[in-house]
Amino acid sequence: MLQSNQQINVLYIDDEAHNLTSFRACFRRIFNIFTAESAEEGRKIISNHEIQVILSDQRMPKMTGIEFFESIKDEFPHPIRILITGYTDINAVIDAINRGQVYKYLTKPWNDEDVRIYIEKANEVYRLRKDNVKLTRTLIDVNLKLEFLARQSLLS
Repeated sequence: MLQSNQQINVLYIDDEAHNLTSFRACFRRIFNIFTAESAEEGRKIISNHEIQVILSDQRMPKMTGIEFFESIKDEFPHPIRILITGYTDINAVIDAINRGQVYKYLTKPWNDEDVRIYIEKANEVYRLRKDNVKLTRTLIDVNLKLEFLARQSLLS
């Protein structure tokens, strides 16, 4: 679990290198930034690092941001997904929400302060979901133990 004093691990995927450079320059002092120029690179990063928030450009060669999010949601369900694009397309927004389980949809050029706030709020959602999973497991374990004790007392 991410401790409050640890930086948030953020992955930004964009096929335009200057966008990656700009993003890193804006946020490297606040967050632990990982960047990737393709969905394939992004998948390698999330396979090797605990990433709390993923931002992906929508229009990339080979795989769109929505397709990327959809492709990772079963294997990596916990990172919070933010789609970022230079194009406003209502169908992309709907697809992002329905298929890619996207938390937020942002347009380029982004506002640094807005992106910072969205990443921080996304991390809160991430932490709450992870805590919920842990608490659910604990509750199931306690219930199993209580059921065992109840059966033991009925047999006595």
